Amino acid sequence: MLFEPLFAHARQQPQHVAVIDDRAQYTHAQLAAASAGMAMYLSSQTQQPRVGLLLPTSGGFAASFYGTLLAGKTVVPINFLLGEREIAHIIKDSGIDTIVTVAPLSGKLKDLPAGGSLKVIDLADLMQQFAPVLAGEGSGELVEQAAAGLPTPAADEVAVLMYTSGTSGLPKGVQLTYGNLSSDVEAAIRHADLQGKHRFLGVLPLFHSTGLLATLIAPVRLGATVVYQARFSPVGVVKAVREHQISIIAAVPSMYGAMLRLKDAGPKDFENLYAAISGGEPLPAAVREGFEAKFGQPIYEGYGLTETIGPIAFNVPGQRRPGSVGRLIPGAEVRLADDDGNPVAKGQSGEVWLRGPMIMKGYHNLPEETAAAMTADGFFKTGDLGRLDEDGYLFITGRKKDLIIVAGEKAAPREIEEVLHQHPAVSEVAVLGKKDPSRGEVVVAFVTLKEGQTLKADDLRDFGRQKGLVQWKIPREVFVVNELPHSPTGKVLKRVLAERLVSEGAA
Repeated sequence: MLFEPLFAHARQQPQHVAVIDDRAQYTHAQLAAASAGMAMYLSSQTQQPRVGLLLPTSGGFAASFYGTLLAGKTVVPINFLLGEREIAHIIKDSGIDTIVTVAPLSGKLKDLPAGGSLKVIDLADLMQQFAPVLAGEGSGELVEQAAAGLPTPAADEVAVLMYTSGTSGLPKGVQLTYGNLSSDVEAAIRHADLQGKHRFLGVLPLFHSTGLLATLIAPVRLGATVVYQARFSPVGVVKAVREHQISIIAAVPSMYGAMLRLKDAGPKDFENLYAAISGGEPLPAAVREGFEAKFGQPIYEGYGLTETIGPIAFNVPGQRRPGSVGRLIPGAEVRLADDDGNPVAKGQSGEVWLRGPMIMKGYHNLPEETAAAMTADGFFKTGDLGRLDEDGYLFITGRKKDLIIVAGEKAAPREIEEVLHQHPAVSEVAVLGKKDPSRGEVVVAFVTLKEGQTLKADDLRDFGRQKGLVQWKIPREVFVVNELPHSPTGKVLKRVLAERLVSEGAA
């Protein structure tokens, strides 16, 4: 269901390059052989139904991912930027006893409570054992042997258990089935007219749903080439785009913002681009417009969640509406609901509910949270607010729980951020609510500045008024900081900023 294309391309175009990473490159035949070898090895190492992957974005991750599936086991990608507490929770909650990793990431496992009982597989050592096969010795036979005995999982069998942040602060496991992954990748390919001739750039972590779907499962399904970079660098990205004639980029807004600040880059570097796709967090208008002006290429904003295995709506060439996240992919449905669960009037904002074959099976070991997130007729309640225009383009207007209630009036952080981000001195901005004894909440803003710029709080407030923000949406306080806290995928961590407000208020 997911691995058939891997072996089909290994047979049809064995010498075509499938993966290029920071250390090596792998043809389709080599990737299939390494995956088959990994499957045999993992089958001999553990009887547990799941295997953890604590790996950087690389060809080794790709081989380990498909090898785990070929072994008939569920993949548990682990965010290696998490702390010991979160990683220990994932290991315990998922029930894994085996983790594939590399140094120095393996050091994160040594002091964990379950560290002594874990089987830690060093991928670098294992790939050395596979070296003769990767060089061609018996690779054809190994591929044919594996292709003749592929597993036949049911569509509702869990292929990936992907952990995302929970309301308690501990990650919660999202059960993604073979049917979820297959339906989403097929719909995304059809929606964007992706083809095998495209060359993908993988800079998003593969433990992230969009990175996994858009830069691993999709190129393998197409028989395309993907170039992986374990660490994001704006200079490195532009160099890779130019030298490898990249046509598909999937990144987050902060990455595009960093590229925008490069002085020695221009339209020539991106002349082979088919689509630069953005997701993970709202795309500021200033970044969208600046990127197109500097590089001559639009950014196609999209929308998705771990629970939808990444992109469920996105703009595509020929069908783009700036400011929106595009239309839904084939097979997906959306309902916009009010606080009582009733559909809102056309053009009005409501909570985004989604339904389709790409929606998760549920949260692992969390039946109550699963029940709370799903409606009786199969819609997933995203917690995001949005509206649809007359042509079916979806606009995300904020997070339901992030709405700031100022003396009974509602203020959406995203709207305020869009306005403040237009100030010429502002590099990044994050808006959130702060408790206030007289008004319930007031608006506060955290901003970082562009190099060499200064900014007074009153200047930013005046700018907001000039741009049409009503008084209750004007930030009561403005904090100019050196940097904003970000998740591994570039999303601003507002909960960290909220904790700072609480601690400073207590102090």
